[in-house]
Amino acid sequence: MTLYQEWLDAKARETLAVADRRNLEDQMIVAFHVPKNLDTTIKQELDGYVIKMEGRINKKIDADKLQMLAAEAGLSEHLTSLFRWKPEIIAKAWSAADEAITKPLLDAITSTPGRPTFTITKD
Repeated sequence: MTLYQEWLDAKARETLAVADRRNLEDQMIVAFHVPKNLDTTIKQELDGYVIKMEGRINKKIDADKLQMLAAEAGLSEHLTSLFRWKPEIIAKAWSAADEAITKPLLDAITSTPGRPTFTITKD
């Protein structure tokens, strides 16, 4: 067996394991009557097990709208204490920009190699 086939087999087992785990979690959500809008941690102790279920409410911020609303309400100075601002490079625009624009900004950017991702398919 090749490394490539072993990788495919491991990936298939991983996919099944994730699906099995999520199915069990869905059953526990029903069994423990976990509300959909849970935004805290629920702890259950049953049959010698401690089951902790942490709910999260995902929040997406429209930065432009937020800044506009804050300016209208005179609250702009509070934004930096209430929100994190995360600039991200637009790779295509960065690559296309003149070096006179990008070079002075390089000291604000740290580049580190990431883990490669693999996609392997079988003919």
